[in-house]
Amino acid sequence: MNELYPMKFKPRFKEKIWGGQRMKTSLGMDFSPLPNCGEAWVLSGVPGNESVLMNGFLAGNELTELVEVYMDDLVGEKVFERFHTEFPILVKFIDSNDYLSIQVHPDDALAGRRGLGNGKSEMWYILEADPGAEIIDGFNRKTDPAMYGEYMEKKRIREILNVEKVEKESVYYIPAGRIHALGPGLLLAEIQQTSDTTYRIYDWDRVDENGKSRELHVDLARDAINFAIPDSYRTSYHKVMNQSTPLVDNPHFTTQLLGFNKPIRKDYSFLDSFVIYLCVDGKMRVESGHAIENIKKGELLLIPAMLDEVVLVPANECKILEVFIS
Repeated sequence: MNELYPMKFKPRFKEKIWGGQRMKTSLGMDFSPLPNCGEAWVLSGVPGNESVLMNGFLAGNELTELVEVYMDDLVGEKVFERFHTEFPILVKFIDSNDYLSIQVHPDDALAGRRGLGNGKSEMWYILEADPGAEIIDGFNRKTDPAMYGEYMEKKRIREILNVEKVEKESVYYIPAGRIHALGPGLLLAEIQQTSDTTYRIYDWDRVDENGKSRELHVDLARDAINFAIPDSYRTSYHKVMNQSTPLVDNPHFTTQLLGFNKPIRKDYSFLDSFVIYLCVDGKMRVESGHAIENIKKGELLLIPAMLDEVVLVPANECKILEVFIS
């Protein structure tokens, strides 16, 4: 069996009522058939939306097929024992040219009871933010189910929601159960559990070109909402050049930010997991044995678990999100 190598996948583009053109103008992606591209799924094992490998002798295979064949060599022994052939992380870029629906995702327990597989916790890393751009993230006051129901009935739900002003490079962790929505003027990277379950609570009374509203899931969402208020909604971090900076660390995924302007040798012999490199600025090459692969802003590489050491060589300065399962 040939040795695995850093893997590059073909993005899958999603037309959204709130989407825009930044996948093309900011990330250089060609999605000409889509006038309002809201999402680019750059790594996905979601059934029916599996990523297809672009490079190397395995090109043309879907991600799930690769996990089925290479198992722990690709994803790591503990990861394979836990998730079997399901790739556990979904990575997207999102262009919000308008407000997304106010929504919530179930946690693992509720998703399991409803036969939905995984819950959906996620994080956002902001690549671009127009002046005044904002997100909705949780509640702005102590709230309980009765109070929430009252505001929903009166169509005043936004009054009790927390609004955060957003800027480039800010980070937000959205655990399952947190009510949230993206506002317009944002381009971001989203790291999340493998799940496509979203409960829409309110969609701004929008209709499509046929005058039809999108489906809402008000009743299903009610049991999914966690009313807890954290000390801070924004994730604070201190960036150090040429070092990996922790952003989010939980049982679902660990994400670090690495900004570097010189070659970096990464030793993953201690880690029983694949590693994802998501390039959010600049460009670089990744060297592993005889394999060399280049990526630039908007592209992703999957580093198989069997590769213990890689070298990252930036072109001038580069910035990546480094994602794995601890």
